[in-house]
Amino acid sequence: MKTLMRAAAVGLLLSAAAVPAALAQAAPPAADSLFRATTLNLSAYGETKVAPDMASISLGVMTEGKTAAEAMQANATRMSAVMASLRKAGIADKDIQTSNLNLNPQYKYQENQPPLLIGYQASNNVTITVHDLKRLGAAVDASVTAGANQVQGISFGLEDPTAAENAARAAAVKALVAKADLYAKATGYKVSRLVSLSEGGGYTPQPPMPMAAFAAKRMESDAGTSVSGGQLSVRIDISGLYELTR
Repeated sequence: MKTLMRAAAVGLLLSAAAVPAALAQAAPPAADSLFRATTLNLSAYGETKVAPDMASISLGVMTEGKTAAEAMQANATRMSAVMASLRKAGIADKDIQTSNLNLNPQYKYQENQPPLLIGYQASNNVTITVHDLKRLGAAVDASVTAGANQVQGISFGLEDPTAAENAARAAAVKALVAKADLYAKATGYKVSRLVSLSEGGGYTPQPPMPMAAFAAKRMESDAGTSVSGGQLSVRIDISGLYELTR
């Protein structure tokens, strides 16, 4: 009887030990199988050059007056003329946006004396978007002639960057594949498969370029303003994980 009980106990222990082993064998392969493989984690970029087809420029009016009302009234009168000149130059209302409006007191400072208020300075700036670059120079000329005395910067861009981005993507993938093949051959492996691919970056509008003394130069010369858009760089960055085999 004792022998039977001892045998049964041993059988239960063996069964209990077999359960987790069986479960472990039946479980799907863990994700660490990837870590047992030889992999390459690489990055590359593609870039394309394209001519801009739009531009934004900031311009405005600065006026002074003995009182705040006087400064603002002078500013409003001159800015109305500037806005009318922009519309006449073919700039639509939707492409004219107020970007800055300020009124500041002006003081005279003397040693050992409290500041003396001598008047006010008003400024009003608008950002205009030009969809036909051939009109840009004429629009700036017209605004300066109408009274604009602040031209702060210009930036060029693309109405639709999709085509340029796709060309940069194709170049980035080509560069990534070539780099993977190079590393694989150099280390005695072959590229088995692409495990993952991710993208970063993309089209970024050009930051405004300063246009120092732009208005002054225009008033010194009767020649029209010449504006060249040059080329924009559209860049796409990608990274990929490759699995290698012998």
